[in-house]
Amino acid sequence: MHYDASTIGNHDFDNGVAGLYAQMPYTKFEFLSANYDFKNTVMDGFVKPYKIFNKNGIKVGVFGLGIELDGLVDKAMYKETVYNNPVEAAQDMVRILKKEQQCDLVICLSHLGYKYKDEPNKICDLKLVELTQDIDLIIGGHTHTFLDKPTVAKNLVGKDVLVNQVGCYGINLGRIDFYLDNNKQHASKGTSIIV
Repeated sequence: MHYDASTIGNHDFDNGVAGLYAQMPYTKFEFLSANYDFKNTVMDGFVKPYKIFNKNGIKVGVFGLGIELDGLVDKAMYKETVYNNPVEAAQDMVRILKKEQQCDLVICLSHLGYKYKDEPNKICDLKLVELTQDIDLIIGGHTHTFLDKPTVAKNLVGKDVLVNQVGCYGINLGRIDFYLDNNKQHASKGTSIIV
């Protein structure tokens, strides 16, 4: 498969931040994380908060978010990696991507988890939708949730956002088609963007 971008999750630290760094020469795609700060680690400069792709004349802004590592990953494995609030990071990303860069679609690659029954206030994909605006699609991971089709959730201003997760271990492959009209608004017919 050809990947355009990936975000970073807790298992990327299984061999430590140095182990993650050792994999960089073998990647042919961008690693994106808007809420992990690698400034004081060997990963500094290898992870960007977002990337803009031009697909058939459509500007697609993509950013990544990772789960809190404290309590999930041994501190010795992620060292000086700083976890920042994913909601604040997402709000900053959509301001840049939608308002400043005028992206037609904004996609969040999330490793926050789909939802948590026992921790309703924990930031997850569905909670992120509720607290933000201008994200069109969240492609998630971490909770290994198998969804037959994307969940449609309402954002902060009542607009629909697609949230999808296709399980784990590459068992399933997801595909989402966006159709945009001539004004680059979501439509049933027009230019197709496959995500």
